[in-house]
Amino acid sequence: MSTTPDPPAPAPRLRQRRIVGVSTKMYFSAARTASFVNALLTLLAAPDAHPLLDTIDIFIVPDHVALTAAVAQVVAAGQKVLVGAQNCHAEDAGAFTGEVSPAVLAEVGCALVELGHAERRRLFGETDASTAGKAAAVVRNGMVPLVCVGEVTRGGGVAVAVEEVLGQVRSVLEAVPEDAEVVLAYEPVWAIGASEPAPVGHVCEVVRRVRESEEVKGREGATRIVYGGSAGPGLFARLGGEVDGLFLGRFAHDPGQFYKTLCEVAEAPRLRES
Repeated sequence: MSTTPDPPAPAPRLRQRRIVGVSTKMYFSAARTASFVNALLTLLAAPDAHPLLDTIDIFIVPDHVALTAAVAQVVAAGQKVLVGAQNCHAEDAGAFTGEVSPAVLAEVGCALVELGHAERRRLFGETDASTAGKAAAVVRNGMVPLVCVGEVTRGGGVAVAVEEVLGQVRSVLEAVPEDAEVVLAYEPVWAIGASEPAPVGHVCEVVRRVRESEEVKGREGATRIVYGGSAGPGLFARLGGEVDGLFLGRFAHDPGQFYKTLCEVAEAPRLRES
């Protein structure tokens, strides 16, 4: 029985400035976070540091307790590294015991805030609506929302994935101004913590369709899309320029491996608009 071959993948296009970062989740002690940040800053400042690292945005997302110390380390080192938070509340102030104010995060030098991660949704009941409210608060306070999106359904194909992801994307983009900068981290839920990332063809096709959707394509503000979900060395090149960067997890908790991936992303060929 003959089969129709898959159509060739569209030519990758030159995207916006690349961005690569790592979240420490709740794996690190305060001392380990300080050591990690110091090691990374030392690598970035070394005389033989990759010259193209200046062409990409680098971010780290420590836990809330270690965040202000990380900001201080970055400022003292004079490095252009963005420090982000792992969550925030939708209100700037109020009787919300135990929550983190986005206004305070901005005050202490936080540059971006991770929102809507699958773990927050699964463990703490967060929804598209609550994520959208937090994204609006992040933008209101001059920071960039790093919004995690991804399908729960595995094996449903690209169409099912795109439908799930666009619902999440639409909710957030409707809540923020048209000119607001947004970073979308595409992380198929079934790939988070797995031994391998999602198949390259699947990632590229989902990201391409999201990027070309009416919700994203027509925006005035920059909308970068990165891939997360067991991302590691060599992946960015295999994705062929379809994504704007990577959001790394445990693999990059080794500063040397994180630095290696930064270099890979920085030196990957710049592909032109098709």
